[in-house]
Amino acid sequence: MDMTLESCRFFVEMLASATPSPGGGGAAALVGAIGTALGHMASNLTVGKKKYADVQQEILALNTKFMLLEKELLDQVEADEHGFLPLAAAYKLPKDAPGYDRFMDEATLEACQVPLKIMELCCQALDQIAFVAEKGTRLAVSDAGSGAVCCKAALQAASLTVFINTKNLKNRSAARAIDEKVNVMLTDYGVLADRIYLDVCRSFGQQGG
Repeated sequence: MDMTLESCRFFVEMLASATPSPGGGGAAALVGAIGTALGHMASNLTVGKKKYADVQQEILALNTKFMLLEKELLDQVEADEHGFLPLAAAYKLPKDAPGYDRFMDEATLEACQVPLKIMELCCQALDQIAFVAEKGTRLAVSDAGSGAVCCKAALQAASLTVFINTKNLKNRSAARAIDEKVNVMLTDYGVLADRIYLDVCRSFGQQGG
């Protein structure tokens, strides 16, 4: 089932249920899409304003990228559920089954791919939101800041879905490589998201928290 075609209420009800999916990965993808859309809104509200004519072309280009990122993030909601299926099947195997460790590692690595993709998409969104927050209309700067906060939350949520899987990998070199990639994104883009948020707060004469 493509949860993005259902109501928000139904999605939340399914998250709260005892079923394993949708879970943290799907929720992260949706939150990331919402954050990206907030940046997109701030960008759209900048279009056509004489005061921002000097950044008009950059904003128009960002709008196209925002739209693509929103679609990709929404696509990851369903993709995360499909990515978990091999691992769910692997958990049902007896531990003494032939090739059990190899099968588990392959399924675990597959389960890491979608949350990694979600993180990468959120990083791209934050790069764009940073531009809009700095150069876009001041009337929607709070929306750009809110978008950054949502994308950071999605980034962190998706990282937890990766970490719970890499923890169980028998192939520790592969686990370390994935963990390093995740931690770089968390550090670099966590800092960027915080900077956007604090800059927006300061533009209102607030310190932020």
